[in-house]
Amino acid sequence: MSLRTHCQTSGWTLTEQDPFNNITRTCVEAMAAVMGGTQSLHTNALDEAIALPTDFSAKIARDNQIYLRDEIGICDTVDPWGGSYYLEKLTHDLCHKAWEHIQEIEELGGMEKAIEKGIPKMKIEQAAARKQARIDSKKDLIIGLNSHSIKDNDKEFDLLEINNKKVRKEQIKRIKDVKERRDEKKVKLAIKNITQACSNNNGNLLELAVIAAQHRATLGEISTACEKVFGRYKANNQIISGIYKLEIDNNKSFKLAKELSDKFAKLNGRRPRIMIAKMGQDGHDRGAKVVATSFADLGFDVDIAPLFQTPEEVAKQAFENDVHVLGISSLAAGHKTLIPKLIDIINQEENNILIIAGGVIPKKDYDFLFEKGVHDIFGPGTVIADSAIKILNRLLDS
Repeated sequence: MSLRTHCQTSGWTLTEQDPFNNITRTCVEAMAAVMGGTQSLHTNALDEAIALPTDFSAKIARDNQIYLRDEIGICDTVDPWGGSYYLEKLTHDLCHKAWEHIQEIEELGGMEKAIEKGIPKMKIEQAAARKQARIDSKKDLIIGLNSHSIKDNDKEFDLLEINNKKVRKEQIKRIKDVKERRDEKKVKLAIKNITQACSNNNGNLLELAVIAAQHRATLGEISTACEKVFGRYKANNQIISGIYKLEIDNNKSFKLAKELSDKFAKLNGRRPRIMIAKMGQDGHDRGAKVVATSFADLGFDVDIAPLFQTPEEVAKQAFENDVHVLGISSLAAGHKTLIPKLIDIINQEENNILIIAGGVIPKKDYDFLFEKGVHDIFGPGTVIADSAIKILNRLLDS
């Protein structure tokens, strides 16, 4: 049986600053995937650290693939490197490191058990925090971000604007139309068969899900049919401490932020408390987890809200946890709808919660969010210790 592999170029390597550098980054990453023998490839757009891609940026991303295929002849040979010793050495090292992870997973009883214990998630978060600290301390250079940066970026281009309310109404209408036209008896039978297969541990769930989809059952209905038996997975949100600090301990900004958090604790009798949350169908949590880990090392008490929360759920948890700061991470263009709604809910009760936002938020939307009540916005490339200093100064002033 052949191993068929899909690859996607990296999202975290994309920068908001000097974004046309992202075309080169994506091209190099795509070339690596093709040289590695991938059968399927997705190339990210140059503006994905700023907003959702436009037709303009998506075409450039696709043309990257066409360029590699048609202009440089990379697909004309199975092994473009021709057995290069250096590449074979890198492959050898990678395989042995991967095998160590595989053995660890096997000792835990397999991937399912490892996921239940949060091991893969923890390893990813540790690596992400370590990398972020190296970028913040300039041990690792990112061109345009912490090296060879330019103050006045005149490379302006159009960004995709998403009307979330309009999209939501259209999607609700589409689902309603589908449900009105489908054969409800066939749908109910197909859903029932899925639940029975889950209960009996017998049958091919993928095949049954395909049949249900062919009868126009929705994804929510199919997953709910499984949930009745299996329940729904809930990630174990752990704070990984010490990783960020280990890489950046001697940094001036880190030391100042730590001093300010200690000062706040001395004045208020408890440490500054921040809750990191994501709302809506935004499951991209790497950045949020890096921020949470880093703030813990900077002396904050940190809470992490579960994924896919509503504004009401986030507000409730923030009040229950008595937080000083509520940080909202947005990477799926929901910031102009979900954040204002959250602020409206929070303002219904007397509070002194500082609202900050971060993630993929275009600068042209900053004023809108400030007017709605957001106190600070920290975009891609922000040094975490610097953001903590700004937040702590606000808390101390208030």
